Amino acid sequence: MLMDLYLYLTRMVRSRSHRLSKPKREPRKGSLARCTLVATLVFIEIFCFEKTNSAADTTNHYRQWAFIQLNNLDEFYCLDYLYFRESRWNPKAVSPSGKHFGIPQGRSKWLSTVDGYKQVEWGIKYNLNRYGSMCKALDHYKLKGWH
Repeated sequence: MLMDLYLYLTRMVRSRSHRLSKPKREPRKGSLARCTLVATLVFIEIFCFEKTNSAADTTNHYRQWAFIQLNNLDEFYCLDYLYFRESRWNPKAVSPSGKHFGIPQGRSKWLSTVDGYKQVEWGIKYNLNRYGSMCKALDHYKLKGWH
């Protein structure tokens, strides 16, 4: 009885397997394949992943704010490198010594009480007054390890 059931199921699967398999076709090539891949990835991103307000989103807002304040791409790149090294663009960052606060890691206690946008403005003014530009502040940071 068990053997008959086994043979019956085997025949059934074999008889249907030829209907399930589709003829093979050549894979897509070139730009059509890339477009298909990109469209698929965009679809997955839009419909499958839940959007949240993460820390990375606000970090990008602070970075955009800095770019708007500077209105110079080269200066922004220097400031971005500097602030990423100093605080990872975290407005709540505190140095290991506990004496430097915020995104620009300034000594002012005031920086620990204000939002990231004001910290960025303060840091830009500080760098302009002390070094003359963001790139000069970055050069000083690379040379001395602080700014």
